[in-house]
Amino acid sequence: MDKINITDNMETVSILKKVNIANKKLAELKGIVKTIPNEKILINFIFLQEAKDSSAIENIITTHDELYKQFIFDKSQHIAAKEVENYVEALYSGYDIIKNTELLTINGICEIQSILERNNAGIRSQSGTKILNAATGKVIYEPPQTKQEIEILFADLENFINNDALYPELDNLIKMAIIHYQFEKIHPFFDGNGRTGRIINVLYLTLKKLLDSPVLYLSKYIIENKQEYYSKIDYVTKTNDYEPYILFMLDAVYETSCHTISIVEKISKTMMEVKHKIRDELKLNYYSQELINALFYMPYTKIAFIEEYLNITRRTSAKYLNELCEYNILSKHKLGNNVYYINETLANILSNT
Repeated sequence: MDKINITDNMETVSILKKVNIANKKLAELKGIVKTIPNEKILINFIFLQEAKDSSAIENIITTHDELYKQFIFDKSQHIAAKEVENYVEALYSGYDIIKNTELLTINGICEIQSILERNNAGIRSQSGTKILNAATGKVIYEPPQTKQEIEILFADLENFINNDALYPELDNLIKMAIIHYQFEKIHPFFDGNGRTGRIINVLYLTLKKLLDSPVLYLSKYIIENKQEYYSKIDYVTKTNDYEPYILFMLDAVYETSCHTISIVEKISKTMMEVKHKIRDELKLNYYSQELINALFYMPYTKIAFIEEYLNITRRTSAKYLNELCEYNILSKHKLGNNVYYINETLANILSNT
């Protein structure tokens, strides 16, 4: 395997046309995200869906219901939901890293992977890793085997990610596609390479200011086109022709930008409807923008969350939530001795996207 080398088939006429279209849609997404009163509402929303679908690519399957319960109850009853929780934590950790350092380094990537896998194994140090066809068991790719070779290639990738003086004329969306391919082929870890690679995608776009926060939901497109995704990567490996693969990744950026814009519009509309109902129709004396934000922070909530979010007593929190159930803004549920509340409209937006 070679270090990154920019070739003519990475900047064909077809690629440059599609880059322009994808960049415009990404800029539209960046602008519309600012219409959400609290960016963390959207970050939570997208992170949960990205985590669920990125994990599904690795055959880690969970339902929305299991996932939300994982986040409101301390002890998970579902292993896959715990895996998705790890993914969300890794995304947040990566986001903090690039905000604080304005870099995405090998150490940062290793930290992301360690959160995903809950171990500190780090970069592969033993040979023998092979990528197999899941159906036939045949070897389809053998990544670099020695730790020395992996570290050399990883260092080259790190430089490509962070050094804007390298290939300054190369568009960042093309760079993102190259970074993703190179990382997947280096396959630096024993486990978690796919999910780590998909986190790198959206962190890179945020690092390069194409987004203000990592809210692009790329895994949806990849999971819907899973076989084509693997086929395009395999084609690059066999032919060194990047054009079909880069076009695929640009389509992913465009389509998921459109999809995320639609999600933002639905959330904004629903928040305004709930705000209008609480403030203007019902004229509830405890209305505040913070209350609206709290109700949309997660689809599932509980008394303790609202208590902490609004800095009110537990009794007052329970009163608010139960009253909102009476007005069909929330619904009340029990799991064993635990009571929780669902923002059904918000939950439906996520489960139907």
